[in-house]
Amino acid sequence: MTENEIATIAVDAMIEVHRELGPGLLESSYQHCLIFELGSRGLQVEAEVTLPLQFKGVKLDAGYRIDIWIERKVIIEVKSVEALHPIHTAQLLTYLKLTGCRLGLMVNFNEKLVKDGIRRIVYGLPEKQ
Repeated sequence: MTENEIATIAVDAMIEVHRELGPGLLESSYQHCLIFELGSRGLQVEAEVTLPLQFKGVKLDAGYRIDIWIERKVIIEVKSVEALHPIHTAQLLTYLKLTGCRLGLMVNFNEKLVKDGIRRIVYGLPEKQ
């Protein structure tokens, strides 16, 4: 399955979770429900995956945790905040860089329409000129 195929399933699952729960809950609530929904759709899902940082040849536990990692190809960062900020994008880009993955999805469930809170982040594309 390609990253785009996985992402399509993931976005559908995000919409389903939001349809059932609505906005205003804790991030962990959405994360648990999204993990369940993705698994029920046949995807291999890992949660709270520890991500060590390589520094001068040594792996250090720097406290990085991937919220949801699907098929080891797509990373999902789950938020339930008033608004997404550039620091949230930077966090997901760091996870993509450290894992070698190319595609990440950030979802802010604290939106009236969850589609307004979904961001697709691609790592490793050439910069626009």
